Amino acid sequence: MPERMRALIIDDEALARENLQMLVEEFCPEVEVLALAANAKEARTLVEEYSPDLVFLDIMMPGENGFAFLEDYKQRKFAVIFTTAHGEHAMKALKVQAVDYLEKPINIDDLQGAVAKAKEFITLKQGAKSTDARIDKLLSSITSEKTAIPTSDGLAIVKSEDIIHLEAYDNYTTVFLINNKKIVSSKNIKLFEDKLSERVFFRTHRSHIINFAHHLTEFKRTDGNIAVMSDNTEIPISRRKLPIFLERIAEL
Repeated sequence: MPERMRALIIDDEALARENLQMLVEEFCPEVEVLALAANAKEARTLVEEYSPDLVFLDIMMPGENGFAFLEDYKQRKFAVIFTTAHGEHAMKALKVQAVDYLEKPINIDDLQGAVAKAKEFITLKQGAKSTDARIDKLLSSITSEKTAIPTSDGLAIVKSEDIIHLEAYDNYTTVFLINNKKIVSSKNIKLFEDKLSERVFFRTHRSHIINFAHHLTEFKRTDGNIAVMSDNTEIPISRRKLPIFLERIAEL
């Protein structure tokens, strides 16, 4: 791979194209923006002309959206970073092996993180010793950074690190987030236990899961065994889970 990744920006909104180009040029020196396209037809011409390493691709475009555009590039050599104002498309974006997606308005830290993932993905894809297993592992780690929370209206997509803890009530689960936000999910807590990263989350009790890696602030033995979270919520730890919990603390 060349020292700089050669990139295209595809978005039907001129202001969005130009704003992303400005952000990339100012904050991502490892990326060279070759050209901009307003639709899928223009993009195909540019892909043929430039053979880019990286494509920033808007999802919602009139006529032919970003997913339809990628149907022509199932064996593509370039990495894809989706841009979208619609969070409900995030999981589909990851399933078509985009290395990441960015929600508009684009955050600089998120942009730089996505570019770093694209660079790693391209290195693995093009390296002589790369394997499908290593690429799958990278994609898996990307997916684990986002969590899709099923709700009565569809899906809410949040950063996994923003989840402080989850609490079950009957067949529903309340997900408590930073900044005093919370989402009530229509699914039971077992679904979240199965899908959330074991490296980050820990089920302390049949009704509770905590973000062990980012939001555990204290362990108290008074009034039972209690995990204190960053929002000052006190979460019970069952006797059965306590030995494992203490082992996890020792690893911090």
